[in-house]
Amino acid sequence: MTSAAEQLAQNFSWSTFSKARDLQQRLLFTLGALIVFRFGIFIPLPGIDVEVYRAAYGGDDDSAFQALLQQINLFAGGALENLSIFSLSIFPYISASIIMQLMRTVIPEFERLQKEGESGRRKMNQYTRYLTVMIALFQALGIAVLLENFPGVDLVMNGGFIFRITTMVTLTGGTVFLMWLGEQITARGVGNGISLLIFAGIVASMPSALWNLLRSLREDASALQALGVMGILIVSLAMVVLIVYVERAQRKVPIQYPSRTAGNKQFQGQTSFIPMKINAAGVIPAIFASTIVTLPLLGATFGDSLADSANPITAAIGAGMNWFAANFRAGEWPYLLLLVAFVVFFTFFYTAIVFNPEDTARNLKEYGGFIPGVRPGKQTVAYLDIILSRLTLIGASYLAFVVAVPELARVIVQSNSTGLIVPIFLGGTSLLIMVTVSIDFVSQVQTQLMAAQYETLLKRNQQAGRTKRRDTKSSRRSRRLKQDK
Repeated sequence: MTSAAEQLAQNFSWSTFSKARDLQQRLLFTLGALIVFRFGIFIPLPGIDVEVYRAAYGGDDDSAFQALLQQINLFAGGALENLSIFSLSIFPYISASIIMQLMRTVIPEFERLQKEGESGRRKMNQYTRYLTVMIALFQALGIAVLLENFPGVDLVMNGGFIFRITTMVTLTGGTVFLMWLGEQITARGVGNGISLLIFAGIVASMPSALWNLLRSLREDASALQALGVMGILIVSLAMVVLIVYVERAQRKVPIQYPSRTAGNKQFQGQTSFIPMKINAAGVIPAIFASTIVTLPLLGATFGDSLADSANPITAAIGAGMNWFAANFRAGEWPYLLLLVAFVVFFTFFYTAIVFNPEDTARNLKEYGGFIPGVRPGKQTVAYLDIILSRLTLIGASYLAFVVAVPELARVIVQSNSTGLIVPIFLGGTSLLIMVTVSIDFVSQVQTQLMAAQYETLLKRNQQAGRTKRRDTKSSRRSRRLKQDK
C-alpha cells in the first residue's frame, strides 16, 4: 500500500495543479494565515522593557528557569523569546479541548451533545471557546505577576493593577485571535489549523538553532562534539522513519453487511472494515505529558526567595521547590522517567475517550453489520475491546520510545561532549508533531488534488456526452433530409 506522499508524487502534474483552482486558493489562504501568525510573533507586550527582557532570556546560565522558557518558547514559535502578544500561543485552546473531552466521561449532558450531530458539536465548540478565554485569563495573570517579579531584573516600567489588566487583555486577545485563525485555516485552508500553527512555530526555530549549533562547532570544534552531533541527527532521522511507519499502520477489522431489501430494490451484501490505528491518541499524550512535567520547573522562579525566608516552613517549601526544579528538568533522569509514565497513562486514557467499543458495536448492530465469527452485542464489544487494548499497548510503547530516545540521546551527548547544547526541537515531542502534521497535510493535499482530477474528468465526460448527443441529432437530421429527397 503506497503512502499519500507516494501517490501525490506519482499523480502530481503541473497541468493538474494549475486546474485545481480551489486547492490553489486554499494553499494561498493557509500560507497567508501562517505569515500573519509569524508577524504577530514580533509584536511585543506593552509596558515591557524588551531589551532588558531579551538580555535576561538569553542568559548563559543553565538554570531550570531558562530551560523552562526555552521549552515553552519552542512550541510558541519564538513568541516567548520576544515576549509578544502571542506568548500564550494556542495552548489554552488545546488545554480547553482536552478538558472538554475529559468532561464527556463525567457529565452526561456533554456526551449527549456530542451525539446530537452538527448542532451539538457547535455547542461543544462554543463551550470550548469560553473555557479557552478563562484559562488564557488565568495564565495571563500569572505571566503578569511573573514579569513584575522576574528574577534578577526589572522588566516592567509601571507595574500594578493597570499593567496586569493590560497584560491579561492583550495575551488573551492574542490567544483568541490564534484560535480564530486556526479555525479559519481548518475551514478555508488545507490541514488542521491548530496543528499547523504549532508546526509553524517549531519549524521557524529550526534555522537559527541549527546555525547556532554549527557556529559553536566551528568556534570550538572537537572530534567528540562532531560525533555527538552526528549521533543525535542519526537518531532523529531514525525516529522520523519510525513515526511515519507507525502513524500509517492500522488494524483492519473486517465487517460484513448482509443482503437486504428496501422497497422494490435488492441490495447485495457488502464487505468493509473498521480501521483501528495503532496510535489512536495522536500527539495529544506527548503534548499533555510534556506540559505537566514542566510544571515543577515553575518552582525555580520562587524557590530561591522562599528558601531565604526566616519562617522554617516557608524555607522548607522553597528548598523542596528548588529540589524539584533541579531534578525534574529536561536532561535529568527523573524528568525522563516521569515523562514516559505520563505518556503511557495519557495514551490509554485518551484512546478510551476517542474510541468507544460500545458505541461502535451499537452502530454496527443498527446498520445490520457484524464481525465474521463474532456475535453482535456484548461479544462484539469484548472483541473490539481486546483489539483496542493490544493496539493501545503497542501505541503507548511506541510513543514512550519516540519521546524518550531523543531525550536520552540529548542527555548522553550534552553530558559527554564538553558543553555541547543540542537544539531542543530535536526532542521526541517536537519530531512527533512535525511528522504527524506533515503526513496529515500531504494527505489532505492529495485528497484535494484527486477531487480536482475527478471534477475535471467529470466535466470532460459531460462535454463528451453533449458532443455525442449533438452529433447524434445532426446525423438523424441528415438521414431525414436524405429520405425526404
